[in-house]
Amino acid sequence: MGTNARQRQVFILSALLIPTALLIAFVVVPGLDLFRLSATNWDGLAPDYDYIGLDNYKKMFQDGNLWLSLRNNMVYFFLHLLMIPVELAFAVVLNSKMRGAKFYKTMVFLPYIINGVAVSYAFSYFFSPVNGAMDALLAALGLEELQQSWLSNPSIVNFTLAFVSLWRFSGYHVILFLAALQSMPQDIMEAAQIDGASSWQLFRHIQVPSIMLMVDFVLFDNIRGALQVFDIPFILTNGGPGYASSTFTLYTINTAFKFSNFGLAATMAVAIMFMIVLIYLVQNVLIHKVLLKEGRR
Repeated sequence: MGTNARQRQVFILSALLIPTALLIAFVVVPGLDLFRLSATNWDGLAPDYDYIGLDNYKKMFQDGNLWLSLRNNMVYFFLHLLMIPVELAFAVVLNSKMRGAKFYKTMVFLPYIINGVAVSYAFSYFFSPVNGAMDALLAALGLEELQQSWLSNPSIVNFTLAFVSLWRFSGYHVILFLAALQSMPQDIMEAAQIDGASSWQLFRHIQVPSIMLMVDFVLFDNIRGALQVFDIPFILTNGGPGYASSTFTLYTINTAFKFSNFGLAATMAVAIMFMIVLIYLVQNVLIHKVLLKEGRR
């Protein structure tokens, strides 16, 4: 083996060693410890604990408030899912040679870089029932009948919080789609335009298939984000009224730190990992089936 080949192998192994070690130390080992902890009744303070097998898992499945929290997560999931085609379409528009595109890109991405706590506090004043800007805006438009208790009405509170989440994260997805579109080879687009392809045909048959890896990532990010949402409901409503706006992660954290049941909280953390992977796999299968049907047409 030549010197250059040996040096290349040493460099590759060295480059892989540190990330692998970090992955094992901060992901694999804590993950395995989480499984171990989920089989205990540890309260977070005692120096020792008892192993109780699958009792925490049984208790988790029988907890109605936890299922309510998971249902609330689904509001975030489906609303963000419905927005993904809109985000993709907006990225296509920004990718075109439109006037002021740089300004719009900045404005779209700006909410994402603002601290989540600051965003939540700002919207708590926006939706405040006392001199809140939302109700004042509706009054100015003559729509007083639409005024609501935005953060205390159980029927709409999750949609209100999901709107805040959309405002904050949609721009992030737009920028991701835009980056993927700009990385496409332009000769393909030019050849299709010369052949007479319309804007819709370019979008459907060239742009979307070319950026499917990014679409797949955004769909996964939607699953992860929807199931792990915490800061917005925590600051705006603290999960209330009752458990009407609680989320799975918020309920898990309360279980650990408010009710001192770290064993059950670890069980919930294990469950959410499996849910993220399971929903992603199902979603992936469905997407590939749709793409396969489109390819046969």
